[in-house]
Amino acid sequence: MSEDTGTVRWVELATATLDVDAVVAAVVDPAAGAVVSFAGTVRDHDHGRAVVALTYEAHPSAGDVLTEIAREAATMPGVVGVALAHRAGDLAVGATALLAAVSAHHRDQAFACCSRLVEDTKQRLPVWKHQVFADGSDEWVNCP
Repeated sequence: MSEDTGTVRWVELATATLDVDAVVAAVVDPAAGAVVSFAGTVRDHDHGRAVVALTYEAHPSAGDVLTEIAREAATMPGVVGVALAHRAGDLAVGATALLAAVSAHHRDQAFACCSRLVEDTKQRLPVWKHQVFADGSDEWVNCP
């Protein structure tokens, strides 16, 4: 059993449906005692308004930023493998927009790393969300 830095097993900025099972499978490892994953999905509402359509616009650097986030998380203690994926383009309600998966020696390490992946992605990834509401109005989120 090694206590060395984990490895990035999967990073993807995708324009097609994310494969939850494939991303999780990428981090499974016999050295790991825990595998934790997170799937962020498009909900049908935001701040009390019905969402009918959503598009993520990604800056050209978004793939590099995802890779950087994954590499940083892989250095956390006990982490064995890291996977991170985010969608760009048009997404339907219920679609998976963000996937993070981590294997680690222990569950607390896996949970901490997965949480960091999600939070860092939400804070640092240069993507902008365009939401269209049932009443015909729309808004851009995280757009300067």
